[in-house]
Amino acid sequence: MSRFPQKSVRFIIEGMKSAATQIVRTLRRNGYEALLVGGCVRDLLLGLRPKDWDIATNARPEEIMRLFQKTVPVGAQFGVVIVRKRGKNFEVATFRRDLGYDDGRHPAAVQFSDAAHDARRRDFTINGMFFDPLKSKVLDFVGGRRDLKAGLIRAIGNPGARIQEDKLRMLRAARFSARFNYPIEPKTRSAIQKYAGQILEVSRERIREEMVMIFTQKNPDRGLELLDELGLLKVILPEVARMKAVPQPPQFHPEGDVFTHTRLMLKMMKNPSPELAFAVLLHDIGKPPTFRIAERIRFDGHTIAGAEIARRILRRLRFSNRQIQAITALVKEHLRFIDAPRMKESTLKRFVRLENFDWHLELHRLDCLASHADLSTYRYVKKRLEQFRAEEKSHQARPRRLVTGDDLIELGLTPGPIFRTILDKVEDAQLDGKIQTREEALELAKKLAGMR
Repeated sequence: MSRFPQKSVRFIIEGMKSAATQIVRTLRRNGYEALLVGGCVRDLLLGLRPKDWDIATNARPEEIMRLFQKTVPVGAQFGVVIVRKRGKNFEVATFRRDLGYDDGRHPAAVQFSDAAHDARRRDFTINGMFFDPLKSKVLDFVGGRRDLKAGLIRAIGNPGARIQEDKLRMLRAARFSARFNYPIEPKTRSAIQKYAGQILEVSRERIREEMVMIFTQKNPDRGLELLDELGLLKVILPEVARMKAVPQPPQFHPEGDVFTHTRLMLKMMKNPSPELAFAVLLHDIGKPPTFRIAERIRFDGHTIAGAEIARRILRRLRFSNRQIQAITALVKEHLRFIDAPRMKESTLKRFVRLENFDWHLELHRLDCLASHADLSTYRYVKKRLEQFRAEEKSHQARPRRLVTGDDLIELGLTPGPIFRTILDKVEDAQLDGKIQTREEALELAKKLAGMR
């Protein structure tokens, strides 16, 4: 047992008042052992505010459900019960040892045990520590505190065995290594490289969850490098791996190849959404298949090709339809900023009305910073966007249409694709200030329909 450093005291005090500590108290009052475990202990030792508070106990699932009013037996066969307290979910798990793994992810059976055995079945030493919140003491059976001090990601026990039990641990190692900027211990690293080809035995949904965390946490650029070094990238995202060594025209991309450019963009991101993070990762995914040299290096049509490749990747990783639509739009439209300073007023207004335009703008900013570093177009569009939004507040930038589909029907036109063409062109003229009145709009509509 050992005590926490002074820098974590403020979080310990908060933790003493937390619902997690109240759960521990309730279990203790009823004669059971109960300890905080896993990532929250690691974060407390690092002086970080834990995101999740998990509890381990020798109480059986049925005993846990008897003691607490709101529970969900999400994994009772593995000794896991969700206790809901103060509007939050807390995972309360019975100490156990796992008895074999059939699917490379879940134990075939478990045997309820004690804290020492429970620690040894976990993934990495820095995640295998317990904390007694009532005595403010750490219980460390696996050398987690030593590795945390050294800054090292080390598998508990035999690395190969830990990975064979749960293949997702390979991605988790990359995630923790990137997030904390800790190297992976050599034997653990070698085991991951050995079994990297088996990562697809894990469900696509769980792979997606880990990948999202890797690219939205701290140091996503290092996450990309680690996935490549460990052999995981070419298995999960071979299309991204193919961006390596694809040259770019140096006058626009002095930073180097497509992979390097993407890595630099990832490095410059600040708290991105999953959609923006994957748009950055995939925005140039169409460059390898469209690469050609014609007086200089060219990637003709790479945004269109890239959007389709991105769509296939995102479907493969089981992203939601909403996310797929947002990310592929970002990939497809990211070069349109080049033409923004020369766009007609109506075209520019339509452009900045793209759904999630703030993501589009940020993607463009990162794209510039990771290449030629010229932000003049970014500043121009940002300034015009602010003007348009200010006008919208006064109902000037997006005025009500002067003519509608009903008006076109009254003119004697038959509904069809031509309606959209006419209405868009009339609105363009309205936005450009060429027409101001309903009468002028109707005259233009008649002209476009060939009625004059």
